[in-house]
Amino acid sequence: MSSSQPRLLDQLRHALRARHYSYRTEQTYTQWVRRYIIFNDKRHPREMGKVEIEIFPTHLAVSRRVSASTQNQAMSAILFPYHNVLEMEPEWLTEVVREKPSRRIPMVLAPPK
Repeated sequence: MSSSQPRLLDQLRHALRARHYSYRTEQTYTQWVRRYIIFNDKRHPREMGKVEIEIFPTHLAVSRRVSASTQNQAMSAILFPYHNVLEMEPEWLTEVVREKPSRRIPMVLAPPK
């Protein structure tokens, strides 16, 4: 990587700003991508593939016990640089499975006696 090319997270921030994402979304996406890179031994996303992308949300669910919506947020953040920064469109990218939220059955109160 040449010294004139911005770092991945800087490119990510620039891409998010160019698409008018909110500042809070920028912060969140940057943190998720950073966690993803650190989880995979600081490897560049260009060197990683479908397996690493699928392992990370599983790690979040099992080790961190996060909800399905949090896993989906992390997946959106991780997939964003592949599409918009690295401009990669490998066939496996469309095959990545997202978590489905759990269905909660509403609590219904019994009528008064």
